Amino acid sequence: MTLTITPSGQACGARVTGVDLTRPLDPGTVAEIRSAWLDHHVLAFPNQKMNDDDLERFTFSFGGFGDDPFIRPIPGREHIIAVKRGAHETAPIFAENWHSDWSFQARPPAGTCLFSITIPAVGGNTEFSNQHAALDAMPVDLRARVEGLQAIHSARAGYAPQGMYGAKDKNRSMDIRSGDEALETQLHPFIRAHPETGRLGLFGCAGYIIGFEGLDDDEALPLLYELIHWQGREEFRYTHVWEPDMLVMWDNRSVLHRATGGYDGHDRLLHRTTIAAWDG
Repeated sequence: MTLTITPSGQACGARVTGVDLTRPLDPGTVAEIRSAWLDHHVLAFPNQKMNDDDLERFTFSFGGFGDDPFIRPIPGREHIIAVKRGAHETAPIFAENWHSDWSFQARPPAGTCLFSITIPAVGGNTEFSNQHAALDAMPVDLRARVEGLQAIHSARAGYAPQGMYGAKDKNRSMDIRSGDEALETQLHPFIRAHPETGRLGLFGCAGYIIGFEGLDDDEALPLLYELIHWQGREEFRYTHVWEPDMLVMWDNRSVLHRATGGYDGHDRLLHRTTIAAWDG
């Protein structure tokens, strides 16, 4: 099996062909895909007629399953959630702000897999932002302000009962379950080494990051606002255009991502898994 890796030409991302993900992967192919994933941070596999068994098997090959809190899995599956939006849904787009999946966990997932089932003819792109590039290009004065800081991560803005997806969130297709556990906090270095490559990058952003240890809100919140504008700059981005039957895997340790709209009046459905934190 010979893989063809075609870089996106943007700040990250590549298209992978020459592999059939409906079949078990041999260790050599897994290693080759992992190497490309670490190099490009986001991989897209087009024309994959995968079912949920295939999606779970692929995910498990790259480190097992991470824990997905606050969103109920699809019936009959423990590790697959549906990212869906109905044609006439009016609730805000799910996950439309920059984030790294579940960064508020003590051991956030290494990656996310998303498989497209129903893709609208317009809109619905996913944007990614390369956080190694964001750190490398960061102005010296801004980097000096964040060097050594521990970021305080929490799910409260999204998944607490009073959060964006809490009790007031109505008429949404996705099965989101808010809870008080979203109020918990977790510290992670804002600049940290990638656990596999050792390359330094920024981890997380405003939204799941609610402050910095040792800084009061008067200092931390303006800094977070300044950082989110820097982290999502155009030169760090890759815009992914979806196709039906496409699997995308991304490295939550290297990129931020966000959903986009533009497909009102159309159904959209994808199945998602998370790849557990890497233990070497």
